Amino acid sequence: MNWARNIFDFYLNSSIHVALGVVALTALTVLHFDLEPDYLLLSFVFFGTITGYNFVKYAGIAKLHHRSLAKNLKVIQIFSLGCFLALCYLAFQISIKVLMVGGVLGFFTLLYALPVFSSQKNLRSVAGLKVFVIAIIWAGVTVFFPIADADLSFETDSVLEYLQRFLFVLILILPFEIRDLKYDKEDLRTIPQMLGVRRSKQLGYLLISMWVVLEFCKGISTSDSVAAIICAAGITGFVVFKSDEDQPPYFSSFWVEGIPMLWFLLLLLFELS
Repeated sequence: MNWARNIFDFYLNSSIHVALGVVALTALTVLHFDLEPDYLLLSFVFFGTITGYNFVKYAGIAKLHHRSLAKNLKVIQIFSLGCFLALCYLAFQISIKVLMVGGVLGFFTLLYALPVFSSQKNLRSVAGLKVFVIAIIWAGVTVFFPIADADLSFETDSVLEYLQRFLFVLILILPFEIRDLKYDKEDLRTIPQMLGVRRSKQLGYLLISMWVVLEFCKGISTSDSVAAIICAAGITGFVVFKSDEDQPPYFSSFWVEGIPMLWFLLLLLFELS
């Protein structure tokens, strides 16, 4: 069954799984605002996520802790190139507003990955900043892309949706930072480095509470969206509780990154029932 394991590892390492999660969060915004699904936009998000994530992950491959990834790096590079070409094609099919938002978020991605501040520094290596940059980009793509695509104005519900998504991404990052605590340099000042594992989990529970409460503040909130987020919050709280430095191999990379898809499917299920 090595072939099945290799396919699954490629699915994770090539960022297909995380891209589906970002697409799911984008589709959540579509459902929340009762918008018409734009499959070209969702495809643009999918290929853009793979392109951006693989650029960030593998630009500094020598610094990776999981050296086994290097064996399949060429395959991932070819796959990423194909996704980039698809992204370029789709860029001519979507609205200028989406491209403008994407340009700003893409610029943040470059600052995150490339040493633009000095020969050694990028946003990823600035102490305490990494998680917030990731959350800004994820929330921006999954909330502002569909709103800009539908030519809607950015009003109170849009801001609340963005804040809610920002908090959600911060929560999802916690299990990864707890896992990487033994590897991360001390000057990164990650949340577990500053607070410790136990207090990081407590922070996670607080953020989950804020994430849920914001749902009740939105004018577009429905009983279905409330039910979905409460279920998703329970699952998210459980994975935060189970997070530690010695996690099973796929705990964060598969199960935690799969929660966005689960949240979307829960909302879809409640709306169809």
